[in-house]
Amino acid sequence: MTDVFITAAELADRLSAGDPLTLLDVRWQLAQPDGRAEHERGHLPGAVYVSLDDELSDHGVSGRGRHPLPSGAALQDAARRWGVRRGVPVVVYDDWNRAGSARAWWVLRAAGVENVRILDGGLGAWTAAGHALETGPVDAEPGDVVIVHDDLYAGAMPTLTAEQAAAHTNLLDARAPERFRGDAEPVDTVAGHIPGARNLPSTAVLTEDGTVLSEDELSALGWTFGGSEQVGVYCGSGVTASVLVAALAAAGVDAALFPGSWSQWSAEGRAVETGG
Repeated sequence: MTDVFITAAELADRLSAGDPLTLLDVRWQLAQPDGRAEHERGHLPGAVYVSLDDELSDHGVSGRGRHPLPSGAALQDAARRWGVRRGVPVVVYDDWNRAGSARAWWVLRAAGVENVRILDGGLGAWTAAGHALETGPVDAEPGDVVIVHDDLYAGAMPTLTAEQAAAHTNLLDARAPERFRGDAEPVDTVAGHIPGARNLPSTAVLTEDGTVLSEDELSALGWTFGGSEQVGVYCGSGVTASVLVAALAAAGVDAALFPGSWSQWSAEGRAVETGG
């Protein structure tokens, strides 16, 4: 678990000790994708704002869903602007259901950046522990990170194509139950889910305070959804599915992400299943 998540207490101790760290603030919500204003109103000391829509996605790519993955070259330019340095640990956080931070964790790990952890409980855990925030924009000293995988669809993290997702027998849908069932679809043009998928909402791996489940609960999650075939995960556009991938990784299960997710699947006119 500690390979994937870091507690607010440990992070505070490391900052107090002066340990070299790069902090990235990835504020993002489906209804409010631009979190820069919230970042400037209050962020962890020294944290740099990262735009999920503009820097962790490449909207110039077609046919890959609503949040296509960026190229390694574009990510390297962005990560250097954020101050990411070779050999220096990175901590990512957000203020909504670990979606933004999990996306950043997955993208950086797929690009070959190894020491990346998610702040467990996000901004809420930090402030609940009484730790201070800073205000205003942050301009980091340029970093020197080297991205070793230019194609993140075939990078260091396992992925699924739409064809592989169609044939997968251990596929999880991380969206809310009503979207999975097809009762409601507020974003994409088609409602329902990939035939044969099971629903495990990304919020189901979080407690009421936004922290990830305990190690025992994560272990049970691994036993439930792991198996002889690798777990596949998708959501609306590959963002909240990253939360499940992170939680499963903490449970010792390597899960493959379908990056285009339902937004790609439904746009291609593929088969749709509805109901529970």
